[in-house]
Amino acid sequence: MISGRALLSALLLASACGGGDAAPSRPALDAEVRLTEARDLSPDPRVVEVELEAKVSLHTIVPGAQTPLWTYDGGLPGPLLRARVGDRVIVHFRNSLPAATTVHWHGVRVPAAMDGAPFHSQPPVEQGGEFTYDFVVPDAGLFWYHPHVDSAAQVGFGLYGPLLVEAADEPPGLGDEVVLVLSDLSVRDDGSIVPPQAGGNLGTIFGREGDTLLVNGRRAPTLHARAGQRLRLRLVNAARSRYFQLALAGHTFTRIGGDGGLTAAPVEGDTLVLAPGERADALLVPRGAPGETLTVRWTPFDRGYGTTFNRPDEPLFRVALSDEPAVATPPLPAIARAIAPLDAASARPRALTLTQTEVNGVTQMGIDGVPSWLAPPLLARTGELELFTVTNATEFAHPFHLHGFFFQVLDDAGAPRVPLEWKDTVSVPVHGAVRLLVRYDDRPGDWMFHCHILDHAEAGMMGVLSLSRP
Repeated sequence: MISGRALLSALLLASACGGGDAAPSRPALDAEVRLTEARDLSPDPRVVEVELEAKVSLHTIVPGAQTPLWTYDGGLPGPLLRARVGDRVIVHFRNSLPAATTVHWHGVRVPAAMDGAPFHSQPPVEQGGEFTYDFVVPDAGLFWYHPHVDSAAQVGFGLYGPLLVEAADEPPGLGDEVVLVLSDLSVRDDGSIVPPQAGGNLGTIFGREGDTLLVNGRRAPTLHARAGQRLRLRLVNAARSRYFQLALAGHTFTRIGGDGGLTAAPVEGDTLVLAPGERADALLVPRGAPGETLTVRWTPFDRGYGTTFNRPDEPLFRVALSDEPAVATPPLPAIARAIAPLDAASARPRALTLTQTEVNGVTQMGIDGVPSWLAPPLLARTGELELFTVTNATEFAHPFHLHGFFFQVLDDAGAPRVPLEWKDTVSVPVHGAVRLLVRYDDRPGDWMFHCHILDHAEAGMMGVLSLSRP
């Protein structure tokens, strides 16, 4: 039986295709980067039910060679899951990998039992095993899914995919939308993947960045647009360690959203920065002569000692302008999401320090000097408001990620940073600190927090917040 959502998609596609005598049109915006979408098995329009299999699949990353990647449903990245706010999402997951794994729904406010944190929310799914994830998506935004068993290696092998949740009242007229999953891979000339522990201690300290940049699994792909045509880029940084700083000469990006959906107001900037795990909802108006090709570049971001030294810009993706004359860009519609600021004066303080030590010649990351495997859980109660001060005592920036909850980042004056937005991942600068406010709603359980440079998390920069009812 075809689902209501699948039927609607088929009708829209048929309408877009038109009759057989129509004149040929220019390539679609995402013709080269279009993601496979998961097939919805449910006839209920408010239920998204899919099957998802983790398996090894061959892909061509280096010309003339095949690379065995760990994938969801055989794709790099995994399939795009689409839902609307309030939909029930059911994922029948099967593990066909040669190792145990889980699926973590990064940024989604799921029940603790659905969070994919091994030994905290569920046992690892062993080879040949199955697990059904079943939850309601309460928030609009771009989220993503990835494993949380040996996560640095498994994400580095290719296990990640996007989840787009749309609101019923999405602002109209924002532009032509495309979802872009940013990542990287380390692949040898023969197509084999560089071992996940390459570089030893030094690799762990720096965080292992792949030498091949990918956008939706492609190297430097091309979007197709018309000059003046506004684009809405829905971006997620799925790399294990790399910060993505995007720049396009002569252009600006208008950031209208991030981790938790739309922000309270747009912000314009020359560059767009995403730490590992972060998302951005950004508008771009490509300008140039008909037929010109623009190049959006990855530019080095200073995340600590040696991370920008002798590193050139690299092409990330291109925007090919059609031969048609430029169009007049319509005015930007009003984007004014109402977000109530949290009050730090009523919050309970909590301080954490991100640390790095050497133990018997092995680099050990930790929180307050303690690696994750020795750390007791932090205790909190549902309904509480907490003020975290996260201090970085190391030589590298760390993207701090809290599972299951959004927070508001504070400015130097102690008020929520403007424009107001909901975050689940924030970069803590070298020898700096970030303060954030989080209110725990009624979802008790064990919730992980960690550095989203996954090499650092696996080396011990991770902890558990144990949330109980009063």
